[in-house]
Amino acid sequence: MVALLNYVCVSAVLLLTGFYGCEKQGLTMANEQREKTANETEKDESRLDRYPVATFAGGCFWGVEYNFARIPGVKAARVGFMGGHLDNPSYKDVCYKNTGHAEVVQLRYDPNTATYKQLVKIFFIMHDPTTLNRQGPDVGDQYRSAIFYDSPEQKEIAEKVKADLNASGKFNGAIVTEITKAGPFWKAEEYHQQYIKKNPSRSCHVVDLNEIKKILNEN
Repeated sequence: MVALLNYVCVSAVLLLTGFYGCEKQGLTMANEQREKTANETEKDESRLDRYPVATFAGGCFWGVEYNFARIPGVKAARVGFMGGHLDNPSYKDVCYKNTGHAEVVQLRYDPNTATYKQLVKIFFIMHDPTTLNRQGPDVGDQYRSAIFYDSPEQKEIAEKVKADLNASGKFNGAIVTEITKAGPFWKAEEYHQQYIKKNPSRSCHVVDLNEIKKILNEN
């Protein structure tokens, strides 16, 4: 089942307007909270180092992150940018400055529960991999479909799954998903992290949970 997105890039930027005009005390408290959160995140991420990484781009990263985070075996999911030419880009940079980055979700996963092959298969049913630089109404190379592999083994698996799906005729059109060696991952701003969980009225992707269960039960 393929999905259409209902989110446009500029809308999230406009969410920031409600944060201006804070008093000095409020800003100080917010800065202290951000520092505490950053320290906690650093500790959490250090505990995740033993798990392998998988990185996917499938349009708006909000919905991709939300759905992958619910998969058994996924230990962490965070959104960010990869594949561009600008170091440490902001969300606005990626939207408006043609940096070449894709919106990505980077996972840490337990291969004893969910294999890389299973994650790749789930990725393909989470979005429409046949539209070039587009997901639904979202247009631009930041919304391209891409798999950023971390090892030769991941590359081989991703290419095999893509070829099998193309041959199966599951999609109405050829799969245009690029399979590219992973580069630097630039974490997106904090308000993007777990955005759907924080804002449950919004939804970027629709997935068939029964199909996911079927994939996870495969050998």
